[in-house]
Amino acid sequence: MNNDLKKIQKIIKINFLNIELLNRSLIHKSSNKKYNNEKLEFLGDRVIGLVISKKLVSLYPDETEGVIDKKFASLVNKNTCAKIANLLDLKKFIRTGNSYKNINSSDEKILSDACEALIGAIYLDQGFNTSEKFILKNWESFIKKSNLVQVDAKTKLQEYSLKKYKELPNYKIYRQIGPNHNPTFKVQVQIRNSKKHIGYGKSKKLAQQNAASNLLKSLKID
Repeated sequence: MNNDLKKIQKIIKINFLNIELLNRSLIHKSSNKKYNNEKLEFLGDRVIGLVISKKLVSLYPDETEGVIDKKFASLVNKNTCAKIANLLDLKKFIRTGNSYKNINSSDEKILSDACEALIGAIYLDQGFNTSEKFILKNWESFIKKSNLVQVDAKTKLQEYSLKKYKELPNYKIYRQIGPNHNPTFKVQVQIRNSKKHIGYGKSKKLAQQNAASNLLKSLKID
């Protein structure tokens, strides 16, 4: 066993039964096209998803599916996984080809994939319980912050309309105001039995959010 594999086991506080799984989780496809961490990354992504979704359902029993989904997305995205990889100092151990000589904290995808691959390797070697403990320990601070994640107005209106009427809100782009280099968009939104509400914004998305917010206010939905 080489020193790098010994070091990383100390960092993650897990001793692998099959050290080759750990070794493979750290091999980027640029280093070896056939023998790399892609499949472990695929598996690890699913394990993370299961553990985090299970935890969120437990933490927020009264929240809607839409709110939990929003929190989930913030916890399992590439950015968060890359942050976990940096906390574990994985960049020191990932093996890449010549096109990636020096990995730094900005190489989000490589770091994120390695984090997911490591978890895939842990799952295959140690089983679900150990994987779950590892994920919850390393995601702990991010999970605590998940209570700050807010659902945007457009999502909230969509959830309300789908739940009450089984249909999506109807948005209409009214017109673009001002010059092309600095436009303001005017958008109209309506759901069944509601009045039409107008929103403005520097992009279509912002205008839709503003319109949705105005409609929600009229319905007295916070």
